[in-house]
Amino acid sequence: MLAAHMNEPDRTDPAPRRARKAKAADTPAVQEPGRTNDPEATMANILEVATREFAEKGLAGARIDEIAALTRTSKRMIYYYFESKEGLYIAVLEESYRRIRHIESDLHLEDLDPEAALRRLVAFTCDYQRENPEFVRLVLNENMHRGEFLARSESIQTLNIPAINGLRSVYERGVAAGVFRAGLDPVDLHMSISALSVFNVANRHTFALIFKHDFDDPASIAHRRDNIVEMIACFVCIARQG
Repeated sequence: MLAAHMNEPDRTDPAPRRARKAKAADTPAVQEPGRTNDPEATMANILEVATREFAEKGLAGARIDEIAALTRTSKRMIYYYFESKEGLYIAVLEESYRRIRHIESDLHLEDLDPEAALRRLVAFTCDYQRENPEFVRLVLNENMHRGEFLARSESIQTLNIPAINGLRSVYERGVAAGVFRAGLDPVDLHMSISALSVFNVANRHTFALIFKHDFDDPASIAHRRDNIVEMIACFVCIARQG
């Protein structure tokens, strides 16, 4: 999967130029015959298809030719919007993180008491990872690259700040109310929640085969999610310890 395809164009700049998105509507000369001149819809379609391809085949295995064939645009337009395969890959990572963080912001955790807010966040994370295996595979693939491309995106760094701040706010409210034990690191807590949630997706096939367990059974899915929520609550909440 990590072997490079020799017939892919050699394009060294991995970062897409966002300015092109704004000016694309004023550039009819680049419009392909028979294509719809709707830059926003075109980019959304490219990102949707590219997300599946990169999640399934990784950065090296995905082909721009194949992505173009599955979209309502052309290879030429993909390079116009994103400049390179690496640029498109980074854009896919950005959009994937943007989506989960946007949904997280709609959980309204500030309206709930600390334990209820924590439980809602953990349940959401568990459900989201299970329902979006492509996001999990993209993150796993980027870890194989040791975060090389994620590090090139300033927006991803910015996108993830609210996630930690939101969890920190819930945790600090719980500590102040005497509900949560003190001394926990919100980043470490976030990692624990993510680890329990991601494992369900990343290892489900091997676990299913080895232990002859149906992880697609709705009752099993709900039971596992409830267990994860309870594990985190027991770890954080004072009343559930001892």
